[in-house]
Amino acid sequence: MFARGEKFVCDGFVVIAANNGEAHARLGLALAKRRIRRAVDRNRVKRVVRESFRHVRPDLPATDIVVLARSRTATIDNASLTAQLTRIWQRLARRAQ
Repeated sequence: MFARGEKFVCDGFVVIAANNGEAHARLGLALAKRRIRRAVDRNRVKRVVRESFRHVRPDLPATDIVVLARSRTATIDNASLTAQLTRIWQRLARRAQ
């Protein structure tokens, strides 16, 4: 996945996407304790990512997507995280066309 995937980078996340040959997009999360120390912050970020993905999943191509958190992700508010993810999902959808 990491070797063959296409990388998208923003302030809070690194997103790696690769075609999966299935009928729908799949999401994987990698939020290391090393990057986001507090469990409440890791869980908040996971909730935001999952909710954002749930809204755009029908529009995304058949892709495996891994979302990696960066160190500064814990300090970014939910609205900004959602906006960053929305931009990445749009780039992914455009890439598939």
